[in-house]
Amino acid sequence: MDIQAINRTVITQFRAGGPVDGMNPDGLLLLTTVGRRTGLRRTTPMMFERDADDLLVIASNVGALRHPDWYFNLVQEPHVKVEVGLEEFEAVAETTTGARRERVWSMLKERYPFFAEHEAKTTRTIPVVALTRVTR
Repeated sequence: MDIQAINRTVITQFRAGGPVDGMNPDGLLLLTTVGRRTGLRRTTPMMFERDADDLLVIASNVGALRHPDWYFNLVQEPHVKVEVGLEEFEAVAETTTGARRERVWSMLKERYPFFAEHEAKTTRTIPVVALTRVTR
């Protein structure tokens, strides 16, 4: 399975504003980070959930032992671009911690039981990242 090819197709379909194969576009966003080694902009489609004014993305990596590359990128450079619906905006990414992380992680596992399955497959703490819109 060529994940990069699938992602390119999803990104194209999302930006075209039509249906996205096998996904609900209402629960999908495009996250653009800066590659920590290359400095190149990298766009990744992913599901999200809202938490007040923030958008939450989950670095589950399907329960792999390693965080996904996009997560390492935003830890290095937390200023990101978000495309959701018809909007495109700059945001700051911050990994949730403490009580907030516990609250949102519990909510996410309740709404999406596959996250509990991902958690059971790994020894790492799965990061939940809050994307906060930058206001100018």
